[in-house]
Amino acid sequence: MKLSIALLSVVLACVGIQQVASLAVMSVDFGSEWMKVGIVSPGVPMEIALNKESKRKTPAVISFRDNVRLFGEDAQTVGLRFPKQAYSYLLDLLGKSIDHPLVKLYQERFPYYEIVPDVDRGTILFKQDDDTFFSPEELIAQFLTKAREFAESGAQQPIKECVLTVPGFFNQVERNALLEAAELAGLKVLQLINDYTAVALNYGIFRTKTFNETAQYVMFYDMGASSTTATLVSYQNVKTKERGFVETHPQVQILGVGYDRTLGGLEIQLRLRDYLAEKFNDMKKTSNNVFENPRALAKLFKEAGRLKNVLSANFEHYAQIEGLLDEQDFKILVTRDELESLIPDLLERVTYPVKQALKTSQLSIDIVNQVVLVGAGTRVPKIQEILQKELRQDLAKNLNTDEAAVMGAVYKAADLSTGFKVTKFLTKDAVLFPIQIVFQRETKEGIKTVKRTLFGLMNPYPQKKIITFNKHTDDFSFTANYADLDYLPAGEILNIGGKDLSEFHLTGVADALQKNLGENAESKGIKAHFNLDESGILNLVNVELVVEKTVDASEEEGTLSKIGSTLGKLFGGQETEHPTETPQAEDKPVHEIHDDDRPEDAKPAENKSKEDKATSGTEGKNATETKEVKSKIVTHKEPIKSSESILSINGLNEQQFEKSLEKIKKLDKIEKDVNRRASALNNLESFVIDVQNKLYEDEYISASTEEEVEAILKACSEVSDWLYEDGSEADADTYEKKLDEVQALTRDLFARVWEHRERPEALKAMNSMLNHSSVFLKTAKNFTEAVNPDNFVFKESEIEALDKLINSTEEWKEKLVREQTELESSKPPKLTVKSLMDKMAALDREVKFLVNKLRNFRPKKVDKKRDTVTNATAEEANSTLPEKVEEDEQIEDTVEAPEDGNNSTKEQIEPSTTEKNDGDSHSEL
Repeated sequence: MKLSIALLSVVLACVGIQQVASLAVMSVDFGSEWMKVGIVSPGVPMEIALNKESKRKTPAVISFRDNVRLFGEDAQTVGLRFPKQAYSYLLDLLGKSIDHPLVKLYQERFPYYEIVPDVDRGTILFKQDDDTFFSPEELIAQFLTKAREFAESGAQQPIKECVLTVPGFFNQVERNALLEAAELAGLKVLQLINDYTAVALNYGIFRTKTFNETAQYVMFYDMGASSTTATLVSYQNVKTKERGFVETHPQVQILGVGYDRTLGGLEIQLRLRDYLAEKFNDMKKTSNNVFENPRALAKLFKEAGRLKNVLSANFEHYAQIEGLLDEQDFKILVTRDELESLIPDLLERVTYPVKQALKTSQLSIDIVNQVVLVGAGTRVPKIQEILQKELRQDLAKNLNTDEAAVMGAVYKAADLSTGFKVTKFLTKDAVLFPIQIVFQRETKEGIKTVKRTLFGLMNPYPQKKIITFNKHTDDFSFTANYADLDYLPAGEILNIGGKDLSEFHLTGVADALQKNLGENAESKGIKAHFNLDESGILNLVNVELVVEKTVDASEEEGTLSKIGSTLGKLFGGQETEHPTETPQAEDKPVHEIHDDDRPEDAKPAENKSKEDKATSGTEGKNATETKEVKSKIVTHKEPIKSSESILSINGLNEQQFEKSLEKIKKLDKIEKDVNRRASALNNLESFVIDVQNKLYEDEYISASTEEEVEAILKACSEVSDWLYEDGSEADADTYEKKLDEVQALTRDLFARVWEHRERPEALKAMNSMLNHSSVFLKTAKNFTEAVNPDNFVFKESEIEALDKLINSTEEWKEKLVREQTELESSKPPKLTVKSLMDKMAALDREVKFLVNKLRNFRPKKVDKKRDTVTNATAEEANSTLPEKVEEDEQIEDTVEAPEDGNNSTKEQIEPSTTEKNDGDSHSEL
């Protein structure tokens, strides 16, 4: 046990600096119905952050009532009584206008919300009251802030970086809206990762040993609360060369995706809610219509959700609600067949995502090795039956459907952060909505509209592409929009929204051409560099004019040679030879698209003729008498100014962002004050009850006087009466002040009880230290000048000082123990734990001084016999060191000479060694 503790101490000491420098990161899987948070922090690799109820997932519901903001289950409770004040299923509303089909569908599903247009941005707002409005971004930002609180509570340190999951069918506007929500929450988003990619990553990281160079195909079928997705992926080991040498890493690649944005458990729950509402109306228990009562509808919606889950495992179950409407109870038996009869059209749509995934991947179901079910909706037996019939194979249910996405995302967060080192697992996502560039070009027939596909369907990303404009000689504009979406149903094309994304304006083109074109110069076109980043967001990186100039290489070399010769004579008298330039290739090839459909490596005939002339030799002449004329092509890049105009929904401008941030901060402060008041009230009540109970315990009775007990009980009684009368509405400051007053009365009593309780252990520790110190003193006397004049370690004065300290400490202890024994327990103690610790600290310092001196001692060279005696005596001294010193010595020996081949020891020390070699601060997962 001592050795294990010693090794643990060494590891902690070695990685201590690294842990301070490391930062925890988190992932958030914010879905339509639930929010899950994952964390990675030093010592806590890949774990779910618990909420305040110690649960692993939190309902995605937020409520505002009486100036109090609540989340999760508390917000759900408010929503049952005041449905308009509790907001849920918000994710699908990001980046939508008031006339968007999904917004209209939301209003049909939840008619009690008042949704109004945001005129400035073209989006929507929830109307809380006449003065308060919330955008979906603001509401989701508050969820992300709460997720950060859960993560920081679990990691015990601040967190700023995160990875967020996002539905794979989210377009550019929706993705940017989620990033704005994260920015409002004060989070730095390392990446938006598609939910199915996160699931596939989580599935793969635990099966890396089964992968090889041959691709394995897996399909994930995910039916969540509001949408369904089928994803075909491949797993295989690939070779990469990122750090100068070839490495082999596992990789998951998205090959095909099919989805249904409105098929999910929510639609089934809504059908069941309406069915129960109709049954209640048919009972004629009241003249009021249940559909017209928001509170009754909210109750039915909750019961429908419970009933749906129960019927997944049972053939029938009772739905029952007390006081549904007008104090009338509701109870009815519902069978699984009745539930299935409500959703025949939904069941017909179950296989569509599978067919679409196979179609976009251009593969057949026969190559799929396994079909894995994800999402709570796949627990419905009828859905599993339909899938199994379509796919003709067993369905795998071995994945944690609730946490697969958040755990995959947190692995990606650890990989992207600078504070951790994880086993590399490559991910290649795919484009669902093709993006094209549209521009106009002058031709002989007139103005022609040209379209060039930038990122096609299922193109892998992240990826960079370049489009070259060869015919433009003046300022011009071009647009980026979605290309052919005919592979999607007509309704889904409407759900995507407007096809136009951005318009880019280029200025200064004519000036750049005039500045750089001339004799022996040729324009290679204006190149616009685009990047589809890891989050699936399109960015225009830069625009530049590329010009190739042909120069005489011999003249250039002659000029440089003359300069080199002059420098050589000045600095050493020898000519300096101009080094040959080595062309540097780009790290990764970037696909280039030309506006005139030229091949990438095509060259104009004019340029080729120039090169042929420049490189042709002087035929018919003696090669020794003439020099071959060579040319050199120099590439010059001139930046072109560009600006972007958003053609879809605008993001928050600076003023709007600050206004939203101020609104959220105000709500945060109100919540903080409410929580502080609740905590202060709880602390006061708990302390008063605790004190009243303790005053009847024997150890507190013996350590107190009657007057003291009477005063404390009186104060507690007064506080209790005040709490149940006038103090129920007091503020946090008043509660904290009352608590301080009661604590002041009990402080001395509690201190005495603590002293009496802890003193025996402190005395036991002192006796042990005195015993070990005395044994060490006895052995140390053998290393004095009187005993060993040739090789002595300690001076006589040092030994005498330790002897005197041991004796004085022993006398002090015996005296104080005797006085304390004679003292009443209710009196202030004379022998305190602190005084014992101070005495032990003084003794410990003195012994350590001598021990270190003995360790560092190097005996003089004497005869072999004498040396043998000295070494034996040193071993004897080390064997009698105090227990604490023995542990230190074991630690030092283990680090300096771990040659015993003990694997467990090596595993504990290796992390710190790796960090030292790499030169980076990281934690091994």
